[in-house]
Amino acid sequence: MSEEISSQTDDQDFEEISSDEVDRVVEILDGLIESVDSDNIRHYLEEASSNIYYLVYEDSDLEEDAEPAAEIDDAMQDAA
Repeated sequence: MSEEISSQTDDQDFEEISSDEVDRVVEILDGLIESVDSDNIRHYLEEASSNIYYLVYEDSDLEEDAEPAAEIDDAMQDAA
């Protein structure tokens, strides 16, 4: 049984996805997320956006992107 699954996985062709396409789709989804009123729909769109992002980027890439935003949030809280 496991040999059958393994041979099916070996036979599959993997599609190469460009980071440009991922960036474009994530940007479109982010715009859509901002325009949605439903929390449930927003959640699903955010999950889709995250899944698409991780097709080409690693967790460390997201952490690097989030650091400046976290610093801005901290500065805003200190100012308040």
